Amino acid sequence: MSRFPRSLIFPLSALLALSPISATAQIKGTVGRASDVVIEGSILEPEKIQVSQDDKLTALIKAPEGFKVEVFARDLINPRMLAVSDAGVLYATRRSVGDVVMLKDDDADGKADGAVTVASRPGLHGIAFDGGKVFLVTIHDVYTADVNADGTFGPLTRIINDLPDAGQHANRTLAIGPDDMLYISSGSTCNECREDNPENATLLRASKDGKSRTIFASGLRNMIGFDWEPTTGALYGVDHGIDWLGDEVQIEELNRIEQGKKYGWPYVYGKSGLNPHIDPPEGISLEDWAKQSTEPLLGYTPHSAPMQMAFYDGDAFPEDYRGDAFVAMRGSWNRRPPSGYEVVRINFEDGKPVAFERFLEGFLLQQENGKYGYLGRLTGVAVGKDGALFVADDSNGVVYRVRHEGGRQASAGDAKAIPNVIAEKPASQIAFDLVEARQTQPIAVGGAFPADQPIPLQYAADGDNASPALEWDGAPDGTKSYVVIVDDPDADRPKPFTHWIAYDVPASVTKLREGLPGTPVLPEPKGVKQGANSMGSIGYTGPRPPLGDPAHHYHFQVFALDIEALGVVPGAERDDVLKAMEDHVLGKGRIIGTFERKAAANQGGLKR
Repeated sequence: MSRFPRSLIFPLSALLALSPISATAQIKGTVGRASDVVIEGSILEPEKIQVSQDDKLTALIKAPEGFKVEVFARDLINPRMLAVSDAGVLYATRRSVGDVVMLKDDDADGKADGAVTVASRPGLHGIAFDGGKVFLVTIHDVYTADVNADGTFGPLTRIINDLPDAGQHANRTLAIGPDDMLYISSGSTCNECREDNPENATLLRASKDGKSRTIFASGLRNMIGFDWEPTTGALYGVDHGIDWLGDEVQIEELNRIEQGKKYGWPYVYGKSGLNPHIDPPEGISLEDWAKQSTEPLLGYTPHSAPMQMAFYDGDAFPEDYRGDAFVAMRGSWNRRPPSGYEVVRINFEDGKPVAFERFLEGFLLQQENGKYGYLGRLTGVAVGKDGALFVADDSNGVVYRVRHEGGRQASAGDAKAIPNVIAEKPASQIAFDLVEARQTQPIAVGGAFPADQPIPLQYAADGDNASPALEWDGAPDGTKSYVVIVDDPDADRPKPFTHWIAYDVPASVTKLREGLPGTPVLPEPKGVKQGANSMGSIGYTGPRPPLGDPAHHYHFQVFALDIEALGVVPGAERDDVLKAMEDHVLGKGRIIGTFERKAAANQGGLKR
């Protein structure tokens, strides 16, 4: 819970309606569980400035020498994310309108011939092309459609309908990775809070049919922009920093996004900064959370609001731009002076980021009366097939086209294919077969279902998503603690798929109640830690095999150990737990249940 005084709790919509706004607040309260800080924050939203003539508008925009900025399309209301199809056609999503518009330039004059609506769904935001298919995402849903020869879309097919609720950050984006999987950004519901759904504040990874998905990375407050570096295939993303930590805090983060890693939010920000407004769950400290989190590689001016990100793989800009990234910065409301309102370039050398630099400026103006105004709030960036850069402004409804007047700089054949660098763990055995026990005396394990029978829906991800209440007896003499691991060896990947890890269970305990998803430490019995499951969250995650699969088998395994604690932190990976168990297992037992996912309202499964 935030520790802001009640006098500072007010609806943001009421503030923004008073544009321009200038306010300063001092906030004093405890940090973590035993601290005291003062934070000063600002609210300052510039006025929107509209320029009707294209040449006068672009004359105010500053670009590096040799580059020319032109209006490609205008009067689009709310263009947000941009994408270029394999045929070279530009498309823009319009969140407030709830559609996608096609912006063709058939006569090649550098301006769109018009805007044609090709798909409509409420809250539509993210767009990605995959050959002759397009993928679209709203708050809860992912759709796919065929791309017709004329550039229009065929009927939309919903493949996912249960993405988590959005709250403050409703702007989902998606992309097809080099591993031919679908990546979906799922922002947090709040500025800073403990999320109820572990899929919030994450990057999700799903099959292109929508039948299965996992959490690829977590602790990402609102990572709208992400893309793969062309030469190394590494995934990078720009994440929005936390508001109300001050004018100079929190930086906007550039992270290298790797599978299974977490990136700090909501308890840690920037370079291991400890958030003074919120405590982590009981049993883990802010310092522990920082040690488990991956720090950003680069930071940018706080509150700039990074949006879409695209690596430059064209051949029309100078060669020095090849492999660099462009990011649209929408602009601040929580900083004095304002920041953002620009397009930045991220310089990469040998496939690694080295620095930010401004690429397009002039959208933020200080007027004669001292107040700030803006020409645009930039949201989308995309590289055209001709090497030009497209930039969307969702406030004045403009899409710009940026070209280099020096002509083509390199051969298109120089472009390198993006390698697949996402390493899958090799197939393994279930824990029961990997771990040797020093005694042959088996542990009898029971649960809320008969052995080798279907697991009730309430214990599945589409049900209550709480584990069955396990109980066991017959542990060997000398037992000092237990470990519980639930594996599914029938999953395609990872194999096995681990649904629950609980460890440091006291020897006096012979039953565990329903596991708590997302909680690193169980409240009862005291001291029981939970590890990371293969979904990418901590704690229990219920069965959710792909639709159409035969019933999967779920092994609920209990191990008796001769030590009281494994010595691994809450949230540990399965491999770390198994390694810590080596030479300490006295006995083991298991119960096996089955689960087959039935088709519900549609292929996306039940909405929960």
